[in-house]
Amino acid sequence: MTLEAEIRDALTGAFAPTSLEVINESHQHAGHAGDDGSGESHWRVVIRSDAFEGQSRIARHRAVHAALGEGIMGRLHALALDIGT
Repeated sequence: MTLEAEIRDALTGAFAPTSLEVINESHQHAGHAGDDGSGESHWRVVIRSDAFEGQSRIARHRAVHAALGEGIMGRLHALALDIGT
């Protein structure tokens, strides 16, 4: 299973999103600090879910990080999040 699929599965299971984009931006950072050569170090996630309603921005970010867990978060150098309802 690819890292993209792992991220997608974890977020879908945790939040039942109405919209989810998982974008690998690693190619934009090739040769930069944090590029581990895997091609899976830098990610952008755009997620919309009713589960985030009433949560602060920080609470939403923490919820996404928790849903991804150490197993996924530990493999990422950068994760840009766009979280909404």
